Amino acid sequence: MTRPPLRHRIITNALLAVAALYFLVPVYWLTVSATKNSADLFGTFGLWFSRHPHPLRYLTEVLTHDHGVYARWFANSLLYAGIGAVCATLLSAAAGYALAKFPFRGRETIFNVVLAGVLIPGTALALPLYFLSSAMGLANTYWAVLVPSTVSPFGVYLCRIYAAAAVPDALLEAARIDGAGEARIFGGLGLRLMTPALVTVFLFQFVHIWNNYFLPLVMLSDSDLYPVQLGLTSWTGYADRQPVLYQYTVGGALLSVLPLMVLMTVLQRYWRTGLTEGSVKT
Repeated sequence: MTRPPLRHRIITNALLAVAALYFLVPVYWLTVSATKNSADLFGTFGLWFSRHPHPLRYLTEVLTHDHGVYARWFANSLLYAGIGAVCATLLSAAAGYALAKFPFRGRETIFNVVLAGVLIPGTALALPLYFLSSAMGLANTYWAVLVPSTVSPFGVYLCRIYAAAAVPDALLEAARIDGAGEARIFGGLGLRLMTPALVTVFLFQFVHIWNNYFLPLVMLSDSDLYPVQLGLTSWTGYADRQPVLYQYTVGGALLSVLPLMVLMTVLQRYWRTGLTEGSVKT
């Protein structure tokens, strides 16, 4: 195998370095800014620490401000994103597996409707979802955010494509011959073989729900139900009258990034392909 020319490697590495800087510099700025008080936040160089950084003290103030409301927002986000992502992953896996492995009338029509759902932006559905939730008495409750979060058209699409490629029909037929029921086949074989797709759906949905701002803004009026993104925005609205909230908003933004970083680090080892390679003897 021949190596690419040196100039191509230099250009590629340079482009990757620029991309890395593009993504890492904001995180670096956020980390540095979380060590500053409100005065240093606006009076010192943004990409370097102040003379007296106190990150632990300032982050503690974020968590204890207003009787610990940030901790409640953080817990709400974990609730919305955790339960929503798990339910969306399981529903997407079941729907995608059924669309891939069970022939029935109207299957392609249903799949095309799912594809149409991928193309519709979430902001276009927020207002109809609010009217529906209000009519059902779910507005301004946890359910108003949780129920829409359990649906992922992209997850159904991805699971259908992956199940068609990674779950061999011969393996399913062998399980049926051995007397296994469809539920056992799906739980014991389908979910295991679809693990990379399920991890992908879970990560995408978790990040989507965690960063979702518009849906909670429309659905919730009680600040105790706010997720962290909506809560931080409410702080910035009062920052002109309470400048210390600028500092708390920056510290809260840093804390809100940590679960996503941990999740990506923990789950990336499951991002593998070819799990079924060699499982069927041809």
